Amino acid sequence: MTLPLGYFVLQEGHEIQAAAQGAHGEAFEPFLPGLVILLPLIGFLLNGVLALAASRRSADSLRGGAELDFFEGKRPLTHSLPTWIGPGVIGLAFVIVLVNFTRMLGADLHEPIIRHYWTWMSTGAFEVDVALQLDQLSMVMMMVVTGVGFLIHVFSVGYMGEDQGYPRYFSYLNLFVFFMLILVMGASFLLMFVGWEGVGFCSYILIGYWFTDKEKASSGKKAFIVNRIGDLGFLVAMFLLFAGFGAFGGFGTLNFVEVFEAAPDALVYGGGIVTAITLCLLLGASGKSAQIPLYVWLPDAMAGPTPVSALIHAATMVTAGVYMVARTSVLFALAPVGGLSVALIGALTALFAATIDLAQYDIKRVLAYSTISQLGYMFIGVGVGAYAAGVFHLMTHAFFKALLFLGSGAVIHSMHHALHHTHNHADPQDMRNMGGLKKYMPITWITMWIATLAIAGIWPFAGFFSKDEIIWKAGARAGDAAFGGWYTLIWIMALAAAMITAVYMTRLMIMTFHGKNRTGDEEARHLHEAPWVMWVPLAILAVLSIFGGWINVPHAISDSFLGGYGLLPMSEWLHEFLHPVAGVATEIQATNAGDFAHYAPFGGGELLWAVLSTLAALVVVLISARVVGGFKILPASESPAPEGFKKVLYMKYYVDEFYDRIIVQPLIRASRFAWKVIDAGIVDGIANGLGNLARAFGWFGSLFQTGSVNTYALFLAIGVLVILGVVAF
Repeated sequence: MTLPLGYFVLQEGHEIQAAAQGAHGEAFEPFLPGLVILLPLIGFLLNGVLALAASRRSADSLRGGAELDFFEGKRPLTHSLPTWIGPGVIGLAFVIVLVNFTRMLGADLHEPIIRHYWTWMSTGAFEVDVALQLDQLSMVMMMVVTGVGFLIHVFSVGYMGEDQGYPRYFSYLNLFVFFMLILVMGASFLLMFVGWEGVGFCSYILIGYWFTDKEKASSGKKAFIVNRIGDLGFLVAMFLLFAGFGAFGGFGTLNFVEVFEAAPDALVYGGGIVTAITLCLLLGASGKSAQIPLYVWLPDAMAGPTPVSALIHAATMVTAGVYMVARTSVLFALAPVGGLSVALIGALTALFAATIDLAQYDIKRVLAYSTISQLGYMFIGVGVGAYAAGVFHLMTHAFFKALLFLGSGAVIHSMHHALHHTHNHADPQDMRNMGGLKKYMPITWITMWIATLAIAGIWPFAGFFSKDEIIWKAGARAGDAAFGGWYTLIWIMALAAAMITAVYMTRLMIMTFHGKNRTGDEEARHLHEAPWVMWVPLAILAVLSIFGGWINVPHAISDSFLGGYGLLPMSEWLHEFLHPVAGVATEIQATNAGDFAHYAPFGGGELLWAVLSTLAALVVVLISARVVGGFKILPASESPAPEGFKKVLYMKYYVDEFYDRIIVQPLIRASRFAWKVIDAGIVDGIANGLGNLARAFGWFGSLFQTGSVNTYALFLAIGVLVILGVVAF
């Protein structure tokens, strides 16, 4: 059935699940939620048409013997309109989300609002609608995706302005946001899966954006294939959900509201089915959110343009796994083994990736492994049952990690410009070729230091509040009677990863912006600050990286640390805002495992641990700055090869090589065997043999077709004699 685009916007829906009454008696009425998704799709289509037109124009010019150079003189419409269309549709989507967010704040919303548009599939009692779910969790995700996504689109105008595939780039970027919004707004597992697969496909085309480079194209394929492994877990989880609720609830459903309402009664706490479902969901989440053992695709995703790295690694795709666990919190609360597995995988990943970062030199690769580590923290949060804390870190991480990636993009942009003008072929992403850039890029330097202090967990920056809460909650779960030892180990690993984070981020800043410039005297004259269209998003993200964490400060801290004097406008707002979504899971956990909200393994209150945490992080930053600054750093071409354990870290523990040896190469050999022996040898041999046999029979028969009547009469007589002989004897 074909539906006009306007149907998605104007259709008011067949049903509203709940109309919440606000403090003033006003119901929450969503404002054009379908348009939030539709706008990026329109941008994709418009920019796609411009990309096709630009490609045709380029082909015509090349056939005419002329080289296309639209960067000299007036730019054609195919490369000027995307500047307005690409960021414009995301900016409008953000405005609509902001309107809905404001309306939701004015309503005491306890149940999600469901907007039904049309029936997607229907068979028997099973029916799946194209429906959007608006609640506190989806609203936070929509704000992050469209808000941070808009800033990344604006930054891309300056970063990708000279790329010949400019309209194609924005077309892909808009499509990515479209699928991400389907993922976070879909009202069922199946609709979430559509967005889930969509962002996987878009990551493939964006990471391999410069597809003529074999290495970059291979990185895109690697991301696509590794994610398919995790997607299998998601699919199996849906099958188990459908079958499980069909057996115990009397019906099969994949709608969020129906599943989560029936789950506490239909599923047994700690039972085999709910544990299997959560472990399969964990596999899916590990693929998208790059956790052990499926993290290997994310560092190679650096092959794409830097704004793509910021979009994928900060605000969208990699947070999908964390969002999935938070969305299915009721199921994980019913499966203590599933929750523990999430937290344990997160802790291992956070520590593992952080140690690798200590020996990396590519500025984007450092941030890639940092993303993996921070995603591990989010997994710890949602794994220990602190769902609001996990989503809180997802939000603050979107601010400071987008800032770090875009800041690194500004650095690479300047380095590439300087090296290109002097025909220097040094790597513009290697931090050993940088140094002293604060003199040439003061805005980028200041904003990236703000993001560094935020990710290091230093008060009053945003990362301090979210990371400290996760570490606190992990320590609190150490009082769990069943798994207290495991949670204590998770808490220790989280603390260690936090300290290492402060080390490698300080190392990045010192090597990049401080000390003596190693770019070269001639090259240094071409270093420059990023244009305003690039540094304005950096400034906005820097403000969010400072104040973004103040929306969710525990009362124990805000009330006792200057809060009583009205100097710090802090509260546990986000925790209270998300309570309608995570409240049921919290109650299930408290009833069956206990309430550990104010427990610390080694004594002390939240305020004491917060002070100790920020002081420890600050000391580590200062010591790291002193140590790294005291080293003599040589340009990459003059640096000795890493040795000993440093080489092990530099080679990322040889995990890629291990996977290549035990998985990739055996698969290649098996494929070649199947091709040469089974396909070409046996299958083709049988088919060709039968063909040759038929040809031989034909040739033999043709010997008797001479065209001579006498010959035919002779063979006829012989045949008659043979038949008579057979009959006679």
